[in-house]
Amino acid sequence: MVAYRRLGRSGLKITEITYGNWLTHGSQVEDETATACVRAALDAGITTFDTADVYANTRAETVLGEALKGQRRASLEIFTKVFWPTGPQGANDRGLSRKHILESIDGSLERLQTDYVDLYQAHRFDHVTPLEETMQAFADVVRQGKALYIGVSEWTADQIRAGKALADELGVPLISNQPQYSMLWRIIEGEVVPTSRELGLSQVVWSPIAQGVLTGKYRPDQAPPAGSRGADDKGGAQMISRFLTNTEVLERVQDLRPVADELGLSMAQLAIAWVLQNDNVAAAIIGASRPEQVAENVKASGVTIPPELMARIDQALGDVVVSDPAMTQKSSPAEI
Repeated sequence: MVAYRRLGRSGLKITEITYGNWLTHGSQVEDETATACVRAALDAGITTFDTADVYANTRAETVLGEALKGQRRASLEIFTKVFWPTGPQGANDRGLSRKHILESIDGSLERLQTDYVDLYQAHRFDHVTPLEETMQAFADVVRQGKALYIGVSEWTADQIRAGKALADELGVPLISNQPQYSMLWRIIEGEVVPTSRELGLSQVVWSPIAQGVLTGKYRPDQAPPAGSRGADDKGGAQMISRFLTNTEVLERVQDLRPVADELGLSMAQLAIAWVLQNDNVAAAIIGASRPEQVAENVKASGVTIPPELMARIDQALGDVVVSDPAMTQKSSPAEI
């Protein structure tokens, strides 16, 4: 079964492998398959589920709500997010204004068929809305009982520090950050992780297998396999183009196979286990287009990679790893 970790300095425990439906539910896979994937996650011991209002333009929340119907609510941890525009995309249908946050939480709860979410996250940093307004709105959501905890996603260390100071003043629990993190994408290690450790936040990381690149299925100088994410413009091909067009990256990923073999893991399991070696990571978010993928990926839970093999991974990947902290700043648009 999947192990649990505490989220930040809170008392909330979440499964260290969390099921997310960013590119799948409501778009890439049919609803029946999506439901089967959620049931596979539940069967594997996953109780934590991550989504967002913008995924498939609200459809992902709806599909997840339907898939979880009938489950004991207190036994689940449901996360969602707010920032990006949905629906008619009017002037106030985006960002982290009080208006957008308070309207968005109600829409998310209706689609998820629940009275509250365990974690409500700012999907990006809003450079336009005063941070005080944003944090007050989140505090009100918590006090209304519509969210138990709050988190952020892809915020810089300075933004996290400022948000945490305001949250503390308002008496609300800001306990997590949701960044991209993998063997290939390590931009949080230099600043975000040390700041989060200091302030009592955990990372709930997305794309631990670099949207499939770290499975090793993409070979140098070969077209992406048919049906893979790299061959599907709607399924995230543009997100991983930086890796798929870099022959050296694909070659170095193949050099990880002996490490995976030595541990008795698949390449995907190795990638997930690697992010979980970071003690500031509370969970790695996995997605799936087939139930079998869930059953395989949860086997990374509880794996310990010895220091000598962690060093071999670093040696194998060398300088293709992206680690510049400034890349986090680029993830939040200056205007929305």
